[in-house]
Amino acid sequence: MSRRDGARAGLGAIAGLLAAGTALGVGQLVAGLTGASGSPVVAVGELQIDFTPPWLKNFAIREFGPDDKLILVSGILVVLAIFAAVIGAAATRRMAYGLAGLGVFAAVGLTAAATRPTATVTSLLPTLAATAAAVAVLRLLIPRVSPPALTAARPAVSFDPVTAADPVSAADPAAVEPQQPGDLEPEGPGRRSFIAAGAVTAGVAAGAGLAGRLLAERSSVASAQRSLRIPKPAVTTEALPPAVNLDIPGLSPFVTSNTSFYRVDTALVLPQVDPSSWQLRIHGMVNREITLTFDELLKRPLIEDYPALCCVSDPVGGPYIGNAKWLGASLAAVLREAGIKAGADQLLCTSVDGFTSGTPVQTVMDGRDALLAVAMNGQALPIAHGFPARMVVPGLYGYVSATKWVTDINVTTFAGNYAFWAQRGWSQQAPIKTECRIDVPNGTNNLRGGITAVAGVAWAQHKGIEAVQVRVDAGPWNEARLAAVPGIDCWRQWVWEWDAAPGQHMLEARATDKTGYTQTSLQAQPEPNGASGYPSVSVTVS
Repeated sequence: MSRRDGARAGLGAIAGLLAAGTALGVGQLVAGLTGASGSPVVAVGELQIDFTPPWLKNFAIREFGPDDKLILVSGILVVLAIFAAVIGAAATRRMAYGLAGLGVFAAVGLTAAATRPTATVTSLLPTLAATAAAVAVLRLLIPRVSPPALTAARPAVSFDPVTAADPVSAADPAAVEPQQPGDLEPEGPGRRSFIAAGAVTAGVAAGAGLAGRLLAERSSVASAQRSLRIPKPAVTTEALPPAVNLDIPGLSPFVTSNTSFYRVDTALVLPQVDPSSWQLRIHGMVNREITLTFDELLKRPLIEDYPALCCVSDPVGGPYIGNAKWLGASLAAVLREAGIKAGADQLLCTSVDGFTSGTPVQTVMDGRDALLAVAMNGQALPIAHGFPARMVVPGLYGYVSATKWVTDINVTTFAGNYAFWAQRGWSQQAPIKTECRIDVPNGTNNLRGGITAVAGVAWAQHKGIEAVQVRVDAGPWNEARLAAVPGIDCWRQWVWEWDAAPGQHMLEARATDKTGYTQTSLQAQPEPNGASGYPSVSVTVS
């Protein structure tokens, strides 16, 4: 490739990037105007999540934590930028190449939008508008990369070897060399025109993106969430025992704050559900279909409890568990009003964004505080945690018990319906395993010899923690001291005072629940029904 061709390709790549930026901005704007679920990038990202295998999901959660969605979107944008640059460079050779590339972009975006569980005709509009904008930008900029007005042809120069005369300028047409495509250069005005048009395009892209963001913020329910007044509970928990917190630096507090509570879900864009329009439909294998509004839900007797929630992707000793004070209506009471028919064993629960989870009927109906939760730690649910209403069922991993933004409960069977993650190989029923975690020491700092607190939390929802033991370097097990708890569905703090000797040591812990079961040493990965093994921490004592 000549230098001139390289320059043209470089300008074409810039044109492709500007086309992509305009497409993203216009797509976001149209999504904001139409109320579509999101931009083409969001639709593609959600499609990517749908096809993510369990091992990759666990890797993303383990390595990136709450930033996993940011990493996914960033990766999509990087790939899009590379693809856009290639499209633009190809368009400088032939416009049809660039338009074909945009056709691929449109096909991917439309497929992603059309296959969302909540897709409608309007779901396609952001991608269609984005593609049209990208086509317009390419048609605007590419001609300015290689404009029709070109520099005059260079005169061909010849040398007469017989006369050794001065080089003869081929003034007549016969002496002029034909122009070659690679020899053509855009005139200075053409380059300036490209820069001016590119600047205008960048401004349009930025303006459209900003307008789309403002429209999205206008649809936010944050103000409704902040202003919502939650009624007092009809059933309150007992006051927390004074010894519920052991007050050890670095130990997880008994109550996990709303801002610190883990978030793992499939939503790239948080659903904005107005309480005034929220409804919950309960149907399927019931004697009477029920539809609840949010006001009707708040008027029901509300129950307060401290069940812990745990993600099935939590590795041994991992961070994806939290303990909060939840407030909500009894899910079992609502189901009793509907009347569950014989043979029904699953609640197929659907979020407003189409995500589904399958909850065992027997677990919900066995007397535990299975809630349609409306508040968390004394405040209306945060939007990221399911505002205005979500499910909280103690004793089950979140993917089968804790549907956020829940709007539909189909009483059905496990044999007849597979929920989102069950379709991808995870167990249909997933009781939380008896587990514990070592919070301190965390292994990042050297310890001084002498008495050192080894502390953490343990959980066995709806069974309760009976004991926690700690050992050093695979030695004998030592009984830890347990904190007080208000019930069996929450986690429990524990501490063991260790007389640490200098050297490198390995600490391990295990929990025993009130049924007599002791946490297994068998190492298992999270899929398909939760990780297992002893949590361990390597420490250096000086």
